Amino acid sequence: MDLRGTDLAGRRYPRRVTSPADKLPIKMLNDRLLVRIGRDDGERRSSGGILIPATAQMAKRLIWAEVVALGQNVRAAEVGDLVLFSPDDRYEVEVQGEDLIMLRERDLHAVAAERIEASTGLYL
Repeated sequence: MDLRGTDLAGRRYPRRVTSPADKLPIKMLNDRLLVRIGRDDGERRSSGGILIPATAQMAKRLIWAEVVALGQNVRAAEVGDLVLFSPDDRYEVEVQGEDLIMLRERDLHAVAAERIEASTGLYL
């Protein structure tokens, strides 16, 4: 296996070989959030016990997801919080073999976290 490369002048140099174990740090920019959708968001059960497949169309259903990373200008959420957003406002990205969702802070509808003072009377 050749571990050397050649530049435009024909000089040879060692080429870095990357492996799946190599990881580059990611810095989220501005008001962006990286979230993970739970595996249980596929098939659901109604309150009566009826199984609803993931392919069933529902009118504008919002999705809960866990925040994995966020940019320096995000003020409403922290890593580990659950956020509510519309599936129409998302961009999918694969990071280290895991499918994640990229959002803007303005696309969030709600944030659920232990640190938030209870004022609405709603709980997850």
